[in-house]
Amino acid sequence: MREEIKRIPEEALAKQQEYMRLVRFHPDRPKTYYIVTYGCQMNAHDSEKLAGMLEEMGMEPAGERTQADIVLHNTCCIRDNAERKALGNVTWLKEIKKERPELMIGVCGCMIQQEEMAKKLLKQYPFIDLAFGTGNLYRMPEYLLEAIENKSRVIRVDQESSTVVEGLPVHRESDIKAYITVMYGCNNFCSYCIVPYVRGRERSRRADDIVREAEGLAAAGVKEIMLLGQNVNSYGLDSEESISFAKLLHRVTQTGIPRVRFMTSHPKDLSDELIDEMAHNPVIAPHLHLPVQSGSDRILHEMNRRYTREHYLSRVKALRSAMPNIGLTTDLIVAFPGETEEEFEETLSLVEEVRYDSAYTFIYSPRKGTRAAEMPGQIDPQVASERIERLIAAQERITGEILSDMAGQTVQVLVEGTSRRRATQLTGKSGRNINVNFNGDASDVGKIIPVRVTGAGSNTLRGEKEI
Repeated sequence: MREEIKRIPEEALAKQQEYMRLVRFHPDRPKTYYIVTYGCQMNAHDSEKLAGMLEEMGMEPAGERTQADIVLHNTCCIRDNAERKALGNVTWLKEIKKERPELMIGVCGCMIQQEEMAKKLLKQYPFIDLAFGTGNLYRMPEYLLEAIENKSRVIRVDQESSTVVEGLPVHRESDIKAYITVMYGCNNFCSYCIVPYVRGRERSRRADDIVREAEGLAAAGVKEIMLLGQNVNSYGLDSEESISFAKLLHRVTQTGIPRVRFMTSHPKDLSDELIDEMAHNPVIAPHLHLPVQSGSDRILHEMNRRYTREHYLSRVKALRSAMPNIGLTTDLIVAFPGETEEEFEETLSLVEEVRYDSAYTFIYSPRKGTRAAEMPGQIDPQVASERIERLIAAQERITGEILSDMAGQTVQVLVEGTSRRRATQLTGKSGRNINVNFNGDASDVGKIIPVRVTGAGSNTLRGEKEI
C-alpha cells in the first residue's frame, strides 16, 4: 500500500525562515557551532543542511568542539557501537558545560528517532538542551529559538517520517564533490535493520527538483555528485511520475556534471536498464556498491533480503559482462543469529568468487525493535570475532591483489587535495572509488586528470600524473 507523501508547504518553510531571522538577531544566540556526524552519507548530507541553517542564523563554524557555543551530534543507530560512541561523546561535553554553562548541547538524527530514546535523554542526560529526530530536522530553527528564549530544554521527536522537504539552506563540505538526496526512507524491512523505523517509508523527491539541484551544482563548478538513497533502485516506485532511477540518473548526467555516483543499490532491484545506462554513459563512475550481507541462502532468507546467492551472482555477472573494469564493493555481516560455521564459509566463498575491491564488514549488532533481535541462536562474541578476522583477512588479500594488478593502467582521478601522509603529494578518487596518491601541484586540485598507476599500498594506489 502506497503511503501518502507529505511535502512540506512553502508557508511552513517560510515560518522556519522567520525563526532563522529571529535567532540571527537574538542577543543570546550562539555565535559559533560544531557538528559531530556519525553514520552514513545520508547523515553527512543532513549535517550539511544543519550547518546551512545554523549559518543562516548568523553562526560560524568553530575549529573544535571545545570552542563552540552550540554542539550538535547528528547520530546513527544502525549498530550498537555507533549509538554508544555518540552518547559517550555527548557525556564528555558534560564536563565542558560545567566550565561553560552557556554551551548548548544538541542531539539529533536516527538515534533520537528510536522508540523510548527521548524519554531516556530526558531522564539520563539532563544537560542536553536540544534533541530532535530525522523527520523534523527542518524545524531545528524553531526548536533552537524556543530553547534560547525560554532557557529550557526542547526535546521534539515528531513522527513526520513521510515528509519531503525542499529548499533548506545547505553548507556543503566540499566545493569539488556534493551529495544530492534522491529519496528518503526504506520499505525493505531487513530483519536486522532499524532504518525503516527511524527514517520512515520510501519517499522519492520530484525528478525536476533533483535535476534543478544538480544544474546548480554544475554551474557552481562541482565536479562530482553522489546521488543518495537507502535503496536508489526503487526510486520513483512511490510516486506518480513514472520515472525509473536509470532515467533519473541519465537526466542528472546531462546537467554538465563531469562525474556521477550513487548509493545504495539493493540487489533485488538492480535492473538491466540501470546496468545498461551505467555501461553506456561515460559520466557515471564505473563503481557500484552492492551490499550482499551473506553468502548463505538460509541466512539471506532469515535476513529478509529477498534474493538468493544465485540471483546476486547473476547480477554481478551481468555487471561485469557489460563493464569488465567495474569496481564492486559491498557490505557483509557475520554472526547473524543462528549462523553456522558452514554458512559463514559460504560468505567467505562468495567473497572469493566475486572479488570485491573492498568491503565494509560488521559483526551482527542486535537492534531493539527488529525481528532479528528476538531470534534464537545469538552467536558467542568470541566466535563472531574469530569469523570477522578471517573475513577481513580474506578481503584484504583480495584487495591487495586487485590493486597490484592495476599497475600500468591509467585511471581518471578527481583530485581532492594534498595527501594526509605526504604534503608533497596530491590525492583523489579514481572512477572505481579507489584513493590514488601521486606527485602534482596545487593547480590540479578540483580537476579530473589521468594518472598512471605505478604501485599500490594496502588499500590505495600510487601513481604519476600523465603529461
